[in-house]
Amino acid sequence: MEKFLRTWRQDALNRGQHDTAIWTGDKVLALTNSDADAFWLAQVHFNNNNYTRALALLSRKDLISRSTSCKYLAAHCYIKQNKFDAALNVLGDQNPTHLISTTGHSRRKIQHLNGHSHVTLRNGKTAASRDRADKSEERDREDPNNVRFEAAMCYLRGLCYAKQNAFDRARDCYKDAVRIDVQCFEAFDQLMKNSLMSPAEELEFLESLDFDSITVPSDPSISQEAAHFVKMLYTTRLSKYTSPATISDATETLSTHYNLANNPDILLSRAEALYTQCRFAEALELTSSILTTPESGTVATGSPRVPGQNLGHSPAVYPLHLACLYETGAVNALFLLAHTLADNAPEEPYTYLAIGVYYLSVSKIAEARRFFSKASLLDPHSAPAWIGFAHTFAAEGEHDQAIAAYSTAARLFQGSHLPQLFLGMQHLALNNMSLAHEYLCAAYTMSSGSSAGSAGIPSTVPHGLPPLGGDPLVLNELGVVFYHQAHLDVAADLFRQALALAGSLQCDPGAWVATRANLGHTLRRMGSLDEALKEFDECLRVGAGGGSTGYSATIGGVTTTSVGVAGYEDRGLIGSLHTSRGLIYLQQGRTVEAVTVLHEAVRVLGVSGGDAAGGAGIAGTILSRALELWSLEGRGKHVQPGSSRRGKEKTGMHFRENVDVGESWTDNVVDSGTMEENVEMELDEQAQNLLSNALTRVRPRRAGKQPQVQGRGGTEPHEEMELEEPTESRSRGGSRPISGRRSPTRRVQPRHPGNG
Repeated sequence: MEKFLRTWRQDALNRGQHDTAIWTGDKVLALTNSDADAFWLAQVHFNNNNYTRALALLSRKDLISRSTSCKYLAAHCYIKQNKFDAALNVLGDQNPTHLISTTGHSRRKIQHLNGHSHVTLRNGKTAASRDRADKSEERDREDPNNVRFEAAMCYLRGLCYAKQNAFDRARDCYKDAVRIDVQCFEAFDQLMKNSLMSPAEELEFLESLDFDSITVPSDPSISQEAAHFVKMLYTTRLSKYTSPATISDATETLSTHYNLANNPDILLSRAEALYTQCRFAEALELTSSILTTPESGTVATGSPRVPGQNLGHSPAVYPLHLACLYETGAVNALFLLAHTLADNAPEEPYTYLAIGVYYLSVSKIAEARRFFSKASLLDPHSAPAWIGFAHTFAAEGEHDQAIAAYSTAARLFQGSHLPQLFLGMQHLALNNMSLAHEYLCAAYTMSSGSSAGSAGIPSTVPHGLPPLGGDPLVLNELGVVFYHQAHLDVAADLFRQALALAGSLQCDPGAWVATRANLGHTLRRMGSLDEALKEFDECLRVGAGGGSTGYSATIGGVTTTSVGVAGYEDRGLIGSLHTSRGLIYLQQGRTVEAVTVLHEAVRVLGVSGGDAAGGAGIAGTILSRALELWSLEGRGKHVQPGSSRRGKEKTGMHFRENVDVGESWTDNVVDSGTMEENVEMELDEQAQNLLSNALTRVRPRRAGKQPQVQGRGGTEPHEEMELEEPTESRSRGGSRPISGRRSPTRRVQPRHPGNG
């Protein structure tokens, strides 16, 4: 009879008929009165969200004190009820560290070997393996199931401590859980997704795990391969700043040898690596492929798929997908995805994250802040929500509130270097150089695994590339700090290291134009004018995508080409590059070349709109001085005697006679009597001060700043789901990103020192 009832209850559970399973399970327990049947019935209550009934059953039979599995289930019930103190009372506050399995005490298992110490993989290839030693006697005496439940209880302790904001204790519990049972993926996942360890600590922790303890009871011969397989899977979860080569090798092996190339987790790992390399379009292609691939059970239709319309995917893919959409300026796709999620998943944190990113992309900062706040309320441990929330304050120049928000993010995500980086950038914007230096050094240490002292300038960042990779943006920001402090040699070295590291990581060169411009500014101030000019020329070449289409003109044998039409769209930066080149030409006494590039700077920057207008004013002021010098030089060298009409004097200069009027400099700057007015614009004391300040000041950038924690106003899930459709006025061309604004999840546009 007991066998019949057990079969009945299992069939009912398989069909999702929980009431039938509970009814038959109660009858089985009445007949047998066994602990196993009681635990099974309590599990059914737990799966049916009847946590109180499960606890009552476990307590009535005094199973909690007698059974490890029942103790685990009771604690889990308390956690589901948000009774974390009660859960800790059941679990205790000590981890069973005597059960930790180390690599030096692993049991020798039967291996399917090819040679002396190489295991055979599924495809016939081999992988190196170390020999296994006997396990510790203390661990051998424990039942394997009890060991797994002890590891699971360590994981539950970590959850309780995390809910109580004791993140250090939570991290230790998670680490002990994985050390005891390397297959306790929940604990490993909490360590990785919450950035509780730095990239270097993650790699060190992974190498310390005893993957050799993994066994396959049904086929012991493949236990060694299973251990190698699990280690590669765990490797793909490491921070992409850790060891790019190691992660790439693991991903490639899993994709080719085990046919996991289209697995969402593997695709997501590849996309994360591409994102850290600023290859946003390629990363977006991968995340879109994840969202457009229906999960098992998805009803296929004949209609074309739209990214984001296939729901039911892992929540981990949405933050990265949203960041890629933001970086590529896909405002319409953001609008569609936010609406889709609002209609189908209104209670999920990533839904509000999507709406917040959309509003941030169309510069509706207040609305973005509300939805980032709601996302962080639904998931207090969501790093993208906190970072996006802080970005909204930084975007409005609210530095103090942004610093408060970044500080909260730094406390929640202790292993991530991004909050430290953004804190340094905020203090840099406030001209707090000592604090900026401190935070940026901390970010460098976290991202690269290298030590960065703060006592002396030469020892702040060691020469050479860090062995574990790192974030080139941290080096760039450190270089800006030293640039402001007039330590030009150190700044130049840091900018070179940033560019070299970006190259070694195969980053998109266009993303680091500003860093190369920083190097050019530094070299110019150091007096290395020729080297600086080469760097600025390289910036323009990369910024133009190698093309030379568009406007061009020639003066004195010098050809200039309009840039910013083939790829790099930051007019402010491109215009400042031309301005800097013109200043160098003036310092070298090459007045004609200076006039050429300064005229191009004014043309690129335009005459209206924010920073570009300010840059055009500075370039115009320097152009006036260059024209004055050119006029004085021309009177003695290039002007025919007796000529009295300055508008006709250019025919005797170095212009080609067949230059088309539409492509020459004639009417706009130098011709038709405007030369008199430009030359007679004397640089009085006020103009001189403007020029001096402009040449010694770094123009601040608005990009890449982040959110804060104060004054967060939550919204109800269904109150503000209406999104205003993007229009041409908000997004140039309908698909371009807002200039200077960066993703709330990951990166910030590099700053560049101005003229000095």
